[in-house]
Amino acid sequence: MAKKPPRDDIDENRVRVGARKRVAVGVPAVAHALQISVDQMGVARTARTLSRVNQKDGFDCPGCAWPEADKRHIAEFCENGAKAVAEEATIRRVGPDFFAAHPVAELAAHDDYWLGQQGRLTTPMMLDAGDTHYRPISWDDAYRIVADALVALDDPDEAIFYTSGRTSNEAAFLYQLLVRGLGTNNLPDCSNMCHESSGTALVETIGIGKGTVSLDDVHEASLLIVAGQNPGTNHPRMLSALEKAKQNGATIVAVNPLPEAGLIRFENPQTPRGVILGGTRIADEFVQIRSGGDQALFQAIGKHLLECEERDGGVLDTDFITRHTSGLDEYRRAVASVGWEELERASGIAQAELRRIADLVRESPRTIVCWAMGLTQHKHAVATLRDVVNVLLLQGNLGRAGAGLCPVRGHSNVQGDRTMGIYEKPHEGFLAALDAEFDFYAPREHGYDTVQAIRAMRDGRARFFMAMGGNFVSATPDTEVTEAALRRVGLTVQVSTKLNRSHVVTGERALILPTLGRTDRDRRRGGEQRVTVEDSMSAVHASRGRLRPPADDLPSEPTIIARIAELVFAGREDSPNVPRADWAALAEDYSQIRRHISHVVPGFDDFEERIAGGRTFVLPNGPRDDRTFATPDGLAHFTANPLEYPHIPEGRLLLQTLRSHDQYNTTIYGTDDRYRGVYNGRRVVFAHADDLAERGLQDGDIVDLVSEWTAPDGTVEERVARAFRTVAYDTPRRNAAAYYPETNVLVPLESIADGSGTPTSKSIIVRLEPHAP
Repeated sequence: MAKKPPRDDIDENRVRVGARKRVAVGVPAVAHALQISVDQMGVARTARTLSRVNQKDGFDCPGCAWPEADKRHIAEFCENGAKAVAEEATIRRVGPDFFAAHPVAELAAHDDYWLGQQGRLTTPMMLDAGDTHYRPISWDDAYRIVADALVALDDPDEAIFYTSGRTSNEAAFLYQLLVRGLGTNNLPDCSNMCHESSGTALVETIGIGKGTVSLDDVHEASLLIVAGQNPGTNHPRMLSALEKAKQNGATIVAVNPLPEAGLIRFENPQTPRGVILGGTRIADEFVQIRSGGDQALFQAIGKHLLECEERDGGVLDTDFITRHTSGLDEYRRAVASVGWEELERASGIAQAELRRIADLVRESPRTIVCWAMGLTQHKHAVATLRDVVNVLLLQGNLGRAGAGLCPVRGHSNVQGDRTMGIYEKPHEGFLAALDAEFDFYAPREHGYDTVQAIRAMRDGRARFFMAMGGNFVSATPDTEVTEAALRRVGLTVQVSTKLNRSHVVTGERALILPTLGRTDRDRRRGGEQRVTVEDSMSAVHASRGRLRPPADDLPSEPTIIARIAELVFAGREDSPNVPRADWAALAEDYSQIRRHISHVVPGFDDFEERIAGGRTFVLPNGPRDDRTFATPDGLAHFTANPLEYPHIPEGRLLLQTLRSHDQYNTTIYGTDDRYRGVYNGRRVVFAHADDLAERGLQDGDIVDLVSEWTAPDGTVEERVARAFRTVAYDTPRRNAAAYYPETNVLVPLESIADGSGTPTSKSIIVRLEPHAP
């Protein structure tokens, strides 16, 4: 039987720290996933729901974007996927009575865990200026309030439209059409805070902002470098692919400041080997890099390969380089100018170990590099990823089986949203196709990314904020600045499935618009609807929920967008800046949305037919498919990148923010991080025992984390996160780690990656001080 939600917030006084795990998943993961599922859904609903996760006739997991093979297992989900499904398919409900009983000020005092555990939203709710409680409102009135606020703006750039990576292709396409019809490109999204650095580097170097590998490539690789990523927690189904690669003879190198259980050993709960025989060792090599030292590692690999080529020959793929690339000479001179001593200092790795890893690359006929936030959230993230590309170009590891670039995306359709046009800097080809399809002229001026959007709200240049899913307040940096910025906005609108912190940090007025989730049946006048998503490897497939929605009148995201658009554009249909669209028809039949997508977005020809019967199709990818590169000169680009790495002042540590195991993005499923040995709490900071001792501290002390950031004018700004328990941990000296969103308050809004604007959440200079209550 399902449990009631918790009555209290997490009691950090109960936190317990034990032994770290050296193996991931196994029977404990199955038990934990089932326990959370039953607590949220009950036994019967758990069995009915989990059996449809990632199945061809079921729904796409609302968790990560790791792809599925064509042949599906009966249990095609991981522990954290089951938790994500349970959170959405919960039988707990948050309706008008809940909001009547809890003033906004009281809700704001609760933690993210308590808020998220209360259940599914059922009713549109309005918070008027000066009110203490949300009140219920009709759907018609809610749509009208949004439309009136948009029409009343003096300039369309006063509106900001955020998107979460959970949003379907159909909803994302309609959303960007509405926004561009209004006359702005203010479409910040969660990509701005995670893989924007990846997209920036890849577009510059290979002409497409996506990875170049398939799931089969991972299985067939001879060498996989997994850098700045913790698949055991963040993408657990990836472990099955790594296990298969190992069984096929692959060597795996893990590169990370912290040792992570999932990259040590994997007990696959779907095989006898995993359940009975102790599982599979995953990483053959663990490179314990200093946080921010990854560029030095890849420059060292490139330097070694070039030295070996000069000495012995036969190392580089000269035919590929000659036919498909430019810039090798500049790159060669750049890495030759960097000494091995500096590479050692930047990475924290001895030259002998750097060369040993580079020899693995030299000897590998098929190499894949996988990465995630550990590489993308530094000031020099784009340069780091350009150097990743450089290494693969040297040996022609693009456009052949078992080789390529593999940025591992987080949320389940974050890549698809970008494909559908959720981007503040759209390219001309997309806009021209959109203009032709809808007979209007879309704006060309670039809009705000996430950091720029917060600045605009802070500075009074934005009066309207709408979020299509997500938890903007808890996902963004510089929490106090972000919250103050949102409070300056005239109207904030949150389209959501669950209660979260963004509902209690509001503008002068606020609307909560509850919506269907992935697991919910979506029945319109056009019949039962399905939506589509794109996974991390550019494969597109359908998703159809089967559960009865939390409320009978709950609309889908496409319906909400279409209803608002109808009102906003009413009477303006003849304007050249308004898209000609039958919004009412699009709200009732999503195949009509897909028809428009097929006319606008390359690769979606015969869209409806290609997803029929649970089929999946893969979008075109020039570097992968035929070694073509959509760069200005049609070639892949070697780049010369000055070596950068964090310089940590004396007496300070470099903090990275990360997830616990009972967490997905900003959603907190529970209070444990069992792989790292943390139970019943979240406010902990991992640091080397010697670094603690140097500060007169020991494991178990309570400290405040004080971040220090030097502004361009030389001013040193400080931010504080209070009351964290120290945990002596195996991490490089002068590095530390702690969970977000609790530590987002430490990340300065102005501290962003060069070229991408991504917050530098893995490079925060902090000092530890005894806790001051």
